[in-house]
Parts: sequence; structure tokens; C-alpha cells
Amino acid sequence: MDLILWRHAEAVEREGVDDLQRQLTSKGERQAQKMADWLNHRLAHSTRILVSPALRCQQTAKALGRSFKTVDALAPGAAPEALLKAARWPDANEPVLLIGHQPTLGQLAAQLLAGQALPWAVKKGAVWWLRNRDREGVAPVVLQAVMAPDCL
Repeated sequence: MDLILWRHAEAVEREGVDDLQRQLTSKGERQAQKMADWLNHRLAHSTRILVSPALRCQQTAKALGRSFKTVDALAPGAAPEALLKAARWPDANEPVLLIGHQPTLGQLAAQLLAGQALPWAVKKGAVWWLRNRDREGVAPVVLQAVMAPDCL
């Protein structure tokens, strides 16, 4: 199973604005589009796309031009386990793209790769692509790619 973690692109930082209503900056819109173009060349058509209800994540997802499902379990402050459950890790038959937030995405990557939810950082707009394949009863998690929008 492929699990792709995509942190939302850069969003406005304004006090007094409801966190779920923060929108992408102009730079964030460019970041989202660059990463969406990169992903669209690599994602299978069967990829299930699950997105946080936060506006900045919704805008990031829309850059892909694909249908997606909004999942409350991906909202800011979610536990890594909630993301795994939503993705049906490691048993889903199709690749899953999760568009969400820090620190949860970094903790999830650490949990899958290092065995514990460490405070790993995922840059704004970046993608971490993880793969799990059952090989003779052993199912290691492999880091396929890490890509940041400023590298595209």
C-alpha cells in the first residue's frame, strides 16, 4: 500500500481568524499547484484522496483537479492513529493521499518509519511518500520519496 502524506501549502497567519478558515497565501497557491503537477504525473488513477476540513487543506487538494473526500479525522490536532484508520493502513487496496497538518503528519511518518511518533517536521506544501509491501510475511515501510515545492 502506498500512503502519501501532503502537508497543506503556506496559509495566512492572522490572529482572530478561525483556524479552520485560514486560507492559502499567494505563495501557498503556487506551492500547491507545483506539488499537484508533480503528484498528478505519479499518482495512480485509483488513489483515494482524503482531506482535512480546514480551508487551507481543501484549497491545496483542489489544485490536483481530482475528486476528494473531506474527513473530519484529519482536522488539526488529530492523532496519527486517526489518520491510519481513515487511510485503512496497511490494508487498503489502493494508494491513499492524506492532505493534513503538522505536527500530526510528521508524527505519523516517524511512527511508520521509526516505530514511534517523534516530532518530525514536514515542510509546508511537502509530500512524504511511504510504501508498505508484504514480502514473505514481513511488511517493511519504505520511504519512496520526499519532495518539497521549492525543489520543483
